[in-house]
Amino acid sequence: MGSRLLVALVLLATACGTAGGGNGVQGKVFTSTSVTEQGKPRALVEGTKLELRFTADGRLLATAGCNQMQGPVNLDDGKLTVTDLSTTDMACPGEGLHEQDEWLAELLNGKPSWRLDGPNLVLTGANTEIVLAPEPQAPLEGVTWTVEGIVTQDAVSSVPDGVTGTVSFKDGHIYVQGGCNSGSTDSTGAEKYEVDGQRVTFGSSLAMTLMMCSENKMKVEGAILDTLGLGEVTFEIDGDTLTLMNANGAGLKLRK
Repeated sequence: MGSRLLVALVLLATACGTAGGGNGVQGKVFTSTSVTEQGKPRALVEGTKLELRFTADGRLLATAGCNQMQGPVNLDDGKLTVTDLSTTDMACPGEGLHEQDEWLAELLNGKPSWRLDGPNLVLTGANTEIVLAPEPQAPLEGVTWTVEGIVTQDAVSSVPDGVTGTVSFKDGHIYVQGGCNSGSTDSTGAEKYEVDGQRVTFGSSLAMTLMMCSENKMKVEGAILDTLGLGEVTFEIDGDTLTLMNANGAGLKLRK
């Protein structure tokens, strides 16, 4: 019995050390407030900041002013370990941006140590320390969310150029602008939606206008209606980005 208890405790301790929600950084976005190198301030390219975004599915997205880097991240034992760090390959227009990208990538590939100092994230690498402050997370309600991606199962497609679709949660009702038609759950006697944890349920269906529009506009409008059509969605807010998903795997990526 004692050996079984010991094994259980070891497994529990191992699980607690992985990059889960209890690490204090998952689902948050941090931007740099200070950078020091060899004990002296390191100037960043004018108008840029370092940004680290820790997604809910265990990935790190990082930018230093030009290209975006990303890869699976592990935060065990106070080390930030990114495996298979990939980066976009845009031509950086400003002087020093490419070099700044390479500098950050080298730091992240070097498995820097990390810690939380109050709300701030502190990364320490070879002769380098970066202090980053958390970005305030946008609220679900009272914000006009603009559709940036359409989710079908595990695939995400972009919104066609020139089409703007929005979703808003306000005063217990959902308001939709599909790029052509508009509508809401706000009708006489309609039930208000309820938020329970990361789930929104609404008993009233969307009442929409019925104009015929271009194919691209109807595609975005259809994606919004498909997502909200079951009367229940789960949501996840990551900084200024909102993900809505329903039980059938239809969803939306939206930005504040």
